[in-house]
Amino acid sequence: QVRLAESGGGSVQSGGSLRLSCLYSGSVGSSRNLCVAWFRQVPGHEREGVAIVDNNGKAMYSDSVKGRFTISKDIGKDTTYLQMNGLKSEDTAMYYCAAETLGWLPLCNSLRERSYRYWGQGTQVTVPS
Repeated sequence: QVRLAESGGGSVQSGGSLRLSCLYSGSVGSSRNLCVAWFRQVPGHEREGVAIVDNNGKAMYSDSVKGRFTISKDIGKDTTYLQMNGLKSEDTAMYYCAAETLGWLPLCNSLRERSYRYWGQGTQVTVPS
C-alpha cells in the first residue's frame, strides 16, 4: 500500500513562486523504492504529466514547465518537491503527486498517467490572470 499526501498549493500572483510537497507513507519500505512524478489537471482536460525524478536525481519535464519548475526528491524525508517559479495563469490547475514502484516502472521515465497506480488527493494552484 502506498499513500501520498500533497501540500503547498495556494493562490499566487503571476510571476510568483510556490513549492509543492508530496509525502509518501506505506509498505514499500522507503520512497527510495518509488518512482514519483507530478501531474496537473484543469477541469474538462486530461491530466498532464509535468515532472518526474529518479533516485539518481535525473529529472524530466514537460515542455510547458521546463526552465521554470524543478522537481527534487528527499529520500530521508520520504518527500518529493516541485518548486514552481515564474508562475503563469496557464499553470492554474489541481496538482497531483503520482508514484509507482520501481519493480513496475524500473526506468522511471514516464509522464503518462497510465504508468502510475498510486495517486494523492491533489493540491490546488491558482494564478489569477
